[in-house]
Amino acid sequence: MDLKTVNAEIIACRKCPRLVEWREEVARVKRKAYRDQEYWGKPVPGFGDPRARVFVVGLAPGAHGSNRTGRQFTGDASGDFLYPALFRAGFASQPTSTSRDDGLLLSDLYIAASGRCAPPDNKPTPAELANCQPYLERELQILQPKVIVALGRIAFERVLRIYSARNAAWKFAHAATFRLDAGPWLICSYHPSQQNTLTGKLTVDMFDAVWTKVRDLLEPSS
Repeated sequence: MDLKTVNAEIIACRKCPRLVEWREEVARVKRKAYRDQEYWGKPVPGFGDPRARVFVVGLAPGAHGSNRTGRQFTGDASGDFLYPALFRAGFASQPTSTSRDDGLLLSDLYIAASGRCAPPDNKPTPAELANCQPYLERELQILQPKVIVALGRIAFERVLRIYSARNAAWKFAHAATFRLDAGPWLICSYHPSQQNTLTGKLTVDMFDAVWTKVRDLLEPSS
């Protein structure tokens, strides 16, 4: 199994009737600002360096972001906050992410999501997340990352479920860091959604601190 095979399976997936209907309706109706664009309208595969040591897990595609562009965190406000931070930390070749052919490359980092289809109201159901979990499991098995960054509580809980990690002391909090049974490090961050960034719950400095911590875990000082 390789990432190319997993991504092909993700793109072809139609396991969740509610999500299939929603993502395709959004792609057909479109937002007025993007009326002249062809929407992706399918599950969104992972994106990044196939040799990455850092694995980022988000929530799910935005209806007019990744569901339009077909690439994780591309074409919406969350990506406009995420990719500049990755660029500053040296994980991205440029600070912008607008389309699948914009030239963006990721270095030592791979981005996936807990759910691969845009959900109504940005809320996938537990059953829908369970349907998507095998894809995330396989990506993690292939990459064997050293550090996992969970963007938001749902991603954090999904990663704990995959690694069968149970520790009552492990609570989601921004910049909280845990070691998964001699496996990868798990770092939490608030999701870079507008709900968090515009209210100041997640600031640029707070987000940069997460990526600095990731760098420190990858390259610990002697």
